[in-house]
Amino acid sequence: MRGYAMPGATKWMLSAAALGLGLTGCSVYREATSPRLPSGVRWQTVATPSDRDRLRHWRRAWTTAIPKARAADARAIAAEPLLFDPDRALAGALPPQGSYRCRAFKLGGQGTAMRDFTAYPWFECRIADEGEVKSLHKVTGSQRPTGLLFAETDTRAVFLGTLVLGDETSPLRYGVDANRDMIGYVERIADKRWRLVLPYPRFESQLDVVELVPAG
Repeated sequence: MRGYAMPGATKWMLSAAALGLGLTGCSVYREATSPRLPSGVRWQTVATPSDRDRLRHWRRAWTTAIPKARAADARAIAAEPLLFDPDRALAGALPPQGSYRCRAFKLGGQGTAMRDFTAYPWFECRIADEGEVKSLHKVTGSQRPTGLLFAETDTRAVFLGTLVLGDETSPLRYGVDANRDMIGYVERIADKRWRLVLPYPRFESQLDVVELVPAG
């Protein structure tokens, strides 16, 4: 089932369009059946128990994945000291609305066939204002996270979303397929530079780090 629904006590439905800019890059639009989140909703009431557990162990994901990634490509890890510093977090965690360039790094392979460090090229991402929350969309590429950003502290925002694959044009509802559900956090690591950290993704790696910088 497509669209974006919140599990548990929060049953509000957000379509792919209501999450922000669609995969075509069109302006935001909303359907009558897809309202914004009610005022004051916190990510803890939205996230599934398994996702809350993944986020709870974010530091363990770093300490497990970084040594493996460094052993696989020490030069690449050393070249990005801010990006791969787990404690780097500056004020201003929520990126402004707009177009971004984003690139993903997969650290610590899951399974014998996966590499312990994989770097991907730059793709297009979008940040959009959604009232009390923001939305984040990876617009291009074969694996495209799309979801909402909840302000937690001045130095961290929590990301909840789902993974869009291949030629799919809309996300699955959050909470319907645990293998597609995503949770992570966003931090600012330098001037006009952010990262999305995804601990224990379901596929390929133990930690994903997605760098975001404004386009242009």
